[in-house]
Amino acid sequence: MVDKSISKLHRGVKILHDPIRNKGTAFTEAERETLGLQGLLPPRVHSFAEQELRVLGNIRAKPTDLERYLYLISLQDRNETLFYRVVMNHIEEMMPILYTPTVGDACQAFQHIFRKPRGFYVSLEDRGRIRETLQNWPHKEVKIIVITDGERILGLGDLGADGMGIPIGKLSLYTACAGIHPTQCLPVMLDVGTNNQSLLNDPLYNGLDRLRVRGSAFDELFAEFIDAAQEVFPGVTIQLEDFANINAFRLLEEYRDKACLFDDDIQGTGAVALSGIIASMRITGGKLADQKLLFLGAGEAGIGIANTFVAALADEGIAAEVARKQCWFVDSQGLLISAREQMAEQKRPYAHEHAPTDDFLSAVKTLKPTAILGLSGQPSTFTREVVEAMAEINERPIIMALSNPTSKAECTAEQAYTWSEGRAIFASGSPFDPVTIGDQTFVPGQGNNAYIFPGVGLGVIVSRSRRVTDEMFYAAALSLADQVTDADLQRGRVYPALSRIREVSALIALDVAKIAWETGLTEREQPEDLMADIREHMYQPVYPHYA
Repeated sequence: MVDKSISKLHRGVKILHDPIRNKGTAFTEAERETLGLQGLLPPRVHSFAEQELRVLGNIRAKPTDLERYLYLISLQDRNETLFYRVVMNHIEEMMPILYTPTVGDACQAFQHIFRKPRGFYVSLEDRGRIRETLQNWPHKEVKIIVITDGERILGLGDLGADGMGIPIGKLSLYTACAGIHPTQCLPVMLDVGTNNQSLLNDPLYNGLDRLRVRGSAFDELFAEFIDAAQEVFPGVTIQLEDFANINAFRLLEEYRDKACLFDDDIQGTGAVALSGIIASMRITGGKLADQKLLFLGAGEAGIGIANTFVAALADEGIAAEVARKQCWFVDSQGLLISAREQMAEQKRPYAHEHAPTDDFLSAVKTLKPTAILGLSGQPSTFTREVVEAMAEINERPIIMALSNPTSKAECTAEQAYTWSEGRAIFASGSPFDPVTIGDQTFVPGQGNNAYIFPGVGLGVIVSRSRRVTDEMFYAAALSLADQVTDADLQRGRVYPALSRIREVSALIALDVAKIAWETGLTEREQPEDLMADIREHMYQPVYPHYA
């Protein structure tokens, strides 16, 4: 297909500096003639495959994952088509570099590795003019925004404006995993300051030089952004990412019925964890209603998982108040019990009658859960004693160490398998290598939200849904669990192989889009072949022809 959109503005050196249109050494002789590129490139024309080979050689020669991350981001800045070809063709190798765990290292060093701006920054200084500022974004068909204020980046805490690496990484996964076109993706940093004093003391820090604002100033800025985004980019879907508990739950509740908006840390995490539990039951047997979950950590992710679990049981006809009693939490103050005088509102439904304990091992021995889920950001808290106790209680204990990045995981895959004598069903938020116990090799499942949010976003975009609902995330969880094969389970993996993630996302999008039509959330006429329509929407990294 010939791209006829090229004008004098996209000729010569300018097209080489345009990451959307640049083909580098793959420009043909005819294209070089047409576009005035003679002399600006080495004489040999390289194929797409040869360019990919060069990129892989450079990445694999780098000494650290952070260096590999920097190389990939630099490639994205100069040639997005080649970037996505490499990432899509080698997703299992590239995703841990592009996202967790390496993105955590990148965010921690963001002010020092900053080379070229990417994404969009909205700060307190933009109050009253966000709509006009958003119009500076060069791509006008934005379909998905990922926005953070940087206060709770992964398990690393307040990284302020340096948290921009998260929206950038998430949207790269929207394209790589679900085929949302790169020009339809907008990463946003809402800069309201930071309480990280080491950043404020750093002369290279890129964010506002002030402590975080709370209260009305924050709320007014956020409200202005939501209104402006919907006006400038009609029908846009907005994903909230890595907001702290103090804001995440209330923002979701306030805006979920006013905008096409969701919170990945709450709803996405809930869906991916529920999917892992459902898939695990094909190994353990039993019913979902028989599962008792014990959480270490009662933040957005933990409460989000519990809420999704309760919704799943409600679908089976079990009352919410009964289902909630299957979910128990240990937070920084110990076991969450009804006698506790002060607690966040979102925790209250999960505060049950029980004797107090501040020890997770004691809670395991007393409550006898079928699954423990770590979302605390506290490494090594699933100790040998905890795993052994779970293995005494359950023939096949479910151990989910979901904190990110890898350095924050509650235990490693090797520890879970070794301490349980190979009986644990293990999943983690960040990747772990396969583990061999005796004559059996286990492949740990990665309970990463990348299995959920790209497919949900694709389904919402294709259907043009006005809202993102909990029902959609429940459908996504069921779809993901259904795509785990018997071969996956035999190897101990309760999530599909990452190599299949585009197919996984397409099938999730299908189920999500159907809900939009079933519940009257879209005015678009439903295509006769919905799956074909979804696939047609999915971006493929293919160079256009200019001559």
